[in-house]
Amino acid sequence: MEWDQINYFQTVAKAQHITRAAEQLSISQPALSRSIAKLEDELGVQLFDRKGRNIYLNRYGKIFLNHVEQAIQQIEIGKQEIWDEIHPDNGTVSLSFLPSLGMSVIPKILSHYQIEHPNVKFQLNQASNRQIVEQLKSRKVDLALITLFHDDKEVICEPLLTEELFLIVSIDHPLAVNNEIDLNIIKDQPFISFKDVNELQTIINQLCQKAGFSPKVVFEGEDIGTVSGLVGAKLGVSLVPDTQVLDRSKIKLIRVNNPICKRDIGIAWLKDGYSSPVVERFKEFVQHLVKTK
Repeated sequence: MEWDQINYFQTVAKAQHITRAAEQLSISQPALSRSIAKLEDELGVQLFDRKGRNIYLNRYGKIFLNHVEQAIQQIEIGKQEIWDEIHPDNGTVSLSFLPSLGMSVIPKILSHYQIEHPNVKFQLNQASNRQIVEQLKSRKVDLALITLFHDDKEVICEPLLTEELFLIVSIDHPLAVNNEIDLNIIKDQPFISFKDVNELQTIINQLCQKAGFSPKVVFEGEDIGTVSGLVGAKLGVSLVPDTQVLDRSKIKLIRVNNPICKRDIGIAWLKDGYSSPVVERFKEFVQHLVKTK
């Protein structure tokens, strides 16, 4: 059963005249008659009673017309819902991001955007880099802010901003008297790392390798807040970006001179995925906002 058959049937049912219905549909009368006959064959029932040039909807046709009109109404509702979802002025953007970006970066972006577009809605998700990539690939989210450290060819990730990574130590740690250090100074220090699900740990491992050592991991945390809490409790040192979650009454941030410690954050989307007008407008806004800061 094809959509044209449904549309033709509804038009004929209302006109109850093949010629007039054909004129309304801008098709030939024989073509319309064949379409109705094919529909009746597929349903296994006659929908119209014919008398001369006039046709009359019988009770089976009335039953089918009732369901056709309900179906068409639901399709129209669905079309409107989709248009509302993708409209650049009042649609919805599904955005996933790293938890560490939820303290300042994401709030700043969204607050600036909603000044200009107050009716746009956001579905927000926080997850690890790997989880976010899977969310993009499974089309659960439209856009994401993740580290550039990934090698999935299905996901496009354009550079957005760079975060410096600082060595953090407890406030009364012997290294706390320093404002700047070389990373290899901590080669013998107990290290608080992140669990493997966190891409930040991969970056940290590479930085330590550049400095000529492997970190002596004593604890693993899932997020920056947990790691900084363990550092503040004098259980080790770590490398983290400067975020609001850090309790500066218990830890000291020290800049690392060698190697340069940083992580690059990008805006990501599915390479071959559909991007709606509202998503495209938001993506362009984010790219422009960060470049002008």
